[in-house]
This record gives sequence, C-alpha cells and structure tokens, in this order.
Amino acid sequence: MGAGALARSDVVPYIARWTSEECPPTVVVANGRGIGYARETPYDRDADGVLWKRIGWSPGKGRPVFGQVHFLRQRRAMRRMLCQVCGGPADRNEDGVLWLVGEGPDEREASAAELTTTHPPVCVPCAVTAVRSCPHLRKRYVALRVGLVTVAGVRGELYRPGGLFPEAYDADGVAWDDWRVRWILAAQLVVELHHFTVVDLEDLAEGCAAA
Repeated sequence: MGAGALARSDVVPYIARWTSEECPPTVVVANGRGIGYARETPYDRDADGVLWKRIGWSPGKGRPVFGQVHFLRQRRAMRRMLCQVCGGPADRNEDGVLWLVGEGPDEREASAAELTTTHPPVCVPCAVTAVRSCPHLRKRYVALRVGLVTVAGVRGELYRPGGLFPEAYDADGVAWDDWRVRWILAAQLVVELHHFTVVDLEDLAEGCAAA
C-alpha cells in the first residue's frame, strides 16, 4: 500500500486522483498488432508504444479520491523519481533513493535481491507523514534506500485477442518482454527495486530536522 491512500483530508498525495479528473469514454479496437483507440492520438502511448488509459488533468479541482491513482502522475513520478506525496524530488543520497514498502502483494513476495512495486518513491518529510496517516503503513512498513531502479512493465486491463472490438478479461501486471504488453491498457508503471538496504526512517527525519 502506498501513500496514495492517505486518509487525512489535509494531505492529498500528488499521485491521487481528483473528482474533476474523469476518464473519458473510449472505444478500444484491435489493430492487428494489439489494441488501440478508435481515434488515437500520439499522447495515448508512451515511448515504448504501450497504450495508456485516458484521464483528465486538473489536480486540486473537486475532491480528492483517496486510494485511486492518477495514471499519468504515477507514471511521471516513477520516470522522474518524484515523491508520490508532494510531487517534488524524492530523497536521494549516495546509497540510493528513498522508498516505503508496505504490505502490497508484490511487496510481501519480494526476495532479498529485488522487489516489484507500482508505488513511487518519497521524500523524508512525506515519508514521515505517510506512515502516520496511512492506516496500512501504520500497521507495517519498511523504509529502503534503493541503489538501482529499473522499469519492469505496466499494470492495467488485459484484453483478449479476437474480433475488432476485444473485451477486457483481467487486470494484471505485464513485463515488457511479455507478448501481452500489446494487449494491455496501462494504468500504472511497474518498477523493480535492486540493491536496497533497510534504513531507519526516524533517524532520517531527525537528520533532516537537524540540517
């Protein structure tokens, strides 16, 4: 569970969706290589050619929808190593970027060598806020310094090949080298965390306060 589910109304995560940011109706079609939109624009796909869900961009308007991630801001935070709570640069030092690991299914199954997550990194002040405000992180969390981050794939709606108008049949994560990546409507970027070490968040917070 990431900071996108913070319960405090005075703290709205950068990656959270607002009620004004609606997903417009779209028609997904088969294009011979996978799926696409009936009226596709260059902005509908990322640099790797993956099709993404459409969503409005108007943060701060309406009410925050806690627990629902804005697809494009999540992707931006991952690509640029931005804090998922404030949207500023994530905390980084010679040991790597700061990450909070909760109890998501991928995180529970993590090996000692790598971990897969859809949750972007954090800065120290926002990490402290997150563990105090998020019910899931209050139960259990681990703070990590991550030395290497690699983009592993995407998570979204999978469509089954067949016919001009394929239907979604599952929601899952797909790696870049999986043939199904051409048949997924992406909603979140997935990264792998390598070469990480456990750190004490309280010590980091004290260090920031003393600086």
